[in-house]
Amino acid sequence: MTDSKTKSSGGERFIEEFGCLVFNHKTMRHYLSEKAFETLQRTLVGGQTLDPSIADEVADAMKTWAMEKGATHYCHWFQPLTGATAEKQEAFLAPDGEGGMIAAFSGKELIRGEPDASSFPSGGLRATFEARGYTAWDPTSPAFLHQEAGTTVLCIPTIFCSYHGEALDKKTPLLRSQNALADQLERWGRLFGVVSIRRPRATLGIEQEYFLVDRRYFAARPDLVQTGRTLFGRRPARHQQMEDHYFGHIEPRVLAFMSEVDRTLWRLGVPSKTRHNEVSPGQFEVAAVFEEQNLAVDHNMLTMQVLRETAERHGMACLLHEKPFAGVNGSGKHNNWSVDGPDGRNWFAPGHTPHENAAFLTMIVAVMKAVDTFGSVLRATVATAGNDHRLGANEAPPAIMSIYLGDQLSDIMGQMERGGNARSSKSGGRLTLGVSLLPPLPRDATDRNRTSPFAFTGTKFEFRAVGSGQSSAGSNVALNTMMAWALDEMATAVEKRMAKGVTFQTALQEVLQAEVRAHKRILFDGDNYSAEWKREAARRGLPNISSTPAALKALTTPECEALFAKYGVLTPRELHSRYETYRHAYEQTIAMEGVCAVRMARTRFLPAALAHVRELSALRVGSGAGRRSALRRLLRETEVLMEQLAAAAERTDGAVKHGHSEAILEGMAAMREAADELEERVPASRWPVPTYGEMLFLL
Repeated sequence: MTDSKTKSSGGERFIEEFGCLVFNHKTMRHYLSEKAFETLQRTLVGGQTLDPSIADEVADAMKTWAMEKGATHYCHWFQPLTGATAEKQEAFLAPDGEGGMIAAFSGKELIRGEPDASSFPSGGLRATFEARGYTAWDPTSPAFLHQEAGTTVLCIPTIFCSYHGEALDKKTPLLRSQNALADQLERWGRLFGVVSIRRPRATLGIEQEYFLVDRRYFAARPDLVQTGRTLFGRRPARHQQMEDHYFGHIEPRVLAFMSEVDRTLWRLGVPSKTRHNEVSPGQFEVAAVFEEQNLAVDHNMLTMQVLRETAERHGMACLLHEKPFAGVNGSGKHNNWSVDGPDGRNWFAPGHTPHENAAFLTMIVAVMKAVDTFGSVLRATVATAGNDHRLGANEAPPAIMSIYLGDQLSDIMGQMERGGNARSSKSGGRLTLGVSLLPPLPRDATDRNRTSPFAFTGTKFEFRAVGSGQSSAGSNVALNTMMAWALDEMATAVEKRMAKGVTFQTALQEVLQAEVRAHKRILFDGDNYSAEWKREAARRGLPNISSTPAALKALTTPECEALFAKYGVLTPRELHSRYETYRHAYEQTIAMEGVCAVRMARTRFLPAALAHVRELSALRVGSGAGRRSALRRLLRETEVLMEQLAAAAERTDGAVKHGHSEAILEGMAAMREAADELEERVPASRWPVPTYGEMLFLL
């Protein structure tokens, strides 16, 4: 028989250690007074405003706990518009008045910080001389301890705003959008007559794809180091065409890395659950259990940080770029989004009562209305220079926004469009809306369409267009706000009918029927990669926005401004600042890649090719005419490619100097074509950078 001590030292230890580095409910209860704990819980669970009277006690409890764990510093951990995380570390020190120091951390320091905001992107919200910015504690996301390089730091998740209170980060609009969505869900809860047991909320499960390469190869590739992707490189003879890597056996070196990632994430309270090989050699995935949306976004930002830090300890580099290698599968971040209603149920799950199924169908129709009306806004949230290499290819959803519901739900929508009530389903049984008992719909009544950008996959929608290196916050801000608008519009239409004496059931049926008729064009269950769908989408009037500059323009439209302003998510100034920030980031990324590509061509590939030409020229091949002809042909081919590479580098250099992004991209494509051909001709011993064959397979 195994005793408990032996058990805890083995496989069960990770359960005991889960969240041990988090100032969670269990830790709070131990370090806080009962009154302070209950007061803080009302903020965390009930959404009430934080009571400032407990701030000092909470701060002292955090400090005591953190120092017992070895922390000497704390920081406000925030998410500026760079898309990364930021922090300014402060020691738990204060003068004791006698020439010494004491450990101190006040409620004021907990609640508010003042980092210099001058070097963070603001998109015009601040003038150059306006350096002041504020961080403010987000108590709904628990503080945690970051341990790295022998140090421990208390990290306090915060929002980040300007002196005038304008959002300079990704968390603030996310929290605002969650409130807007919750308000409308509570409104629908009253219409359905459900008993409210908690504040409604959006939930999120994120799948994170990434590549691993040996650190030696990474360090020898200036393009990977500086831009996150390979600007040059020829696809090897064997890549992913054998389809043997996906879900395949995990190699020991990678498994050791994954195991440490999981252990670290579990200690940080991140419910990492799934790990596996992805489609391309060298590509992998980690996925977490569903959580409250704000916490899930924070946890994903932590996950990316842990992936990079752990990879370095294992002699590897973790690549989070959307397309680090051309010609093989790119990396995304599947955004599995769902909603819990005021009754605590997932409203994207079919139920057992008329009201539960009415809520389910109402939510499905609201998604149709939201994505059809504001699909271009959703597309703008995933518009980056990196994602442009991935979206629209036969590996990721296209740039055309559409919804996949599956055969059964599509059939029900068709019946609702034609007659108001859906009276049957493909799974059998009778289906009416809120009048008689509805049969339960199977939770997995749909297949999975991995070509769809926005697919219903049973109790949730999977938005597959988010880029691997992106924060998920932007897309979820859009989803929450779009849905708040759709639910608001539909509730208003129902209430107007009810004010005229129409019953709720009849009013709801009429509204859902009208909305399905108006927005059915957004539904598509076929192959989103096909040329036929592109033609059909154009016929339906659905936009195909293939580039970041074109996609970002959706953020500047009056309709988009009105949407975010109406629900207090982003003011027109805040929205415009994001457009300017993301447009500038795109231009800077393309320019940076152009400079890197030109330098690699001039200082690495051309010299290597020139040395090879000199070696060929010095060869003595004897008197055979065929041999001499073959040598001359090889020399000429190499010289032509060198000339093409040099000319393309010159064009690209000029485009960089003039800030022409399209010309830079065209120049880089021409450079790559020539350099990749040279890779076929220059001896491997002389080629100046590691090749795809080395990086993708030699882990």
